[in-house]
Amino acid sequence: MTSSLSRRVAAEFVGTLFLLAAVVGSGIMGERLSGGNVAIALLANTLATGTALVAIILAFGPISGSHLNPAVTLVGAWTGEISWRHALPYIAAQTAGAFSGVAVAHFMFGAPVFSASIHVRSGPAQIFSEFVATFGLLAVIWGCVRTRPAAVPFAVGTYITAAYWFTASTSFANPAVTLARSATNTFAGIRPVDVIPFVAAELAGAFAAALLFQWLFPKRIADTAPLPHAPSSTLPSPSPRAPTRSPSTPPVRTTPSSARTTPSPSSKLRASQSDESQAGSLVTGRSNLPRGTRTLRRSFLHPRSG
Repeated sequence: MTSSLSRRVAAEFVGTLFLLAAVVGSGIMGERLSGGNVAIALLANTLATGTALVAIILAFGPISGSHLNPAVTLVGAWTGEISWRHALPYIAAQTAGAFSGVAVAHFMFGAPVFSASIHVRSGPAQIFSEFVATFGLLAVIWGCVRTRPAAVPFAVGTYITAAYWFTASTSFANPAVTLARSATNTFAGIRPVDVIPFVAAELAGAFAAALLFQWLFPKRIADTAPLPHAPSSTLPSPSPRAPTRSPSTPPVRTTPSSARTTPSPSSKLRASQSDESQAGSLVTGRSNLPRGTRTLRRSFLHPRSG
């Protein structure tokens, strides 16, 4: 395993660990504080998961693309976004990180490291919900990567937040998450027997979305990074442009030094006499102004009494 691949795999492991710690930990906290109100517990679980997803993708996206999801990685390998040689270590790291996140959450809340869930999540409605949830997640990722890659973290986080509430299954949409949540007998758990139908529906939804978006977006528009979440762009930067003059601004004309006129001696003499006359008026009170003007000036400077 190369150094670059090792860093990517480590990022996938740590990112998925924090994702499951957020999912399971917020479920435990919400259930303890809600006083039996399932809606409040679900709301707490939803907000923590959605906001954590945004932060995790922003943090680890530049390193590994923040797949955090075997369905995303498998679709990426199938479409050539990532090589199969990298996809298998990614999936292993995501699965190991998911179970590690469950253990971390249990340890923080004083629960056993692992405990098989008895939370029933079965039936056609729940399975179809997972198909819809995962289809929507892949649609959001593929659509944003090809048009607005920098928006992917926020789009994914807000979509999962919404899908918690509009799907009957509360939107697992992730095979690694589904497997790991079977090992927690808490609010976020799922019975081990219900895992396989969920995972099958998730993979089916992911590949269905990939087929659709390969047709909708046959080529990338704004992003050429090899990993779905990597928020980079290769759009060319604008070339520098010369400053332009506003049409309303008249051109400034400069006079060459050779064309400047030198005052004649007679004009210098007249200017000197005028300056001396003005200076004398300020010092002595005399002025060369007309008589009426001098009178008006004296009346302001030296008003007569009485």
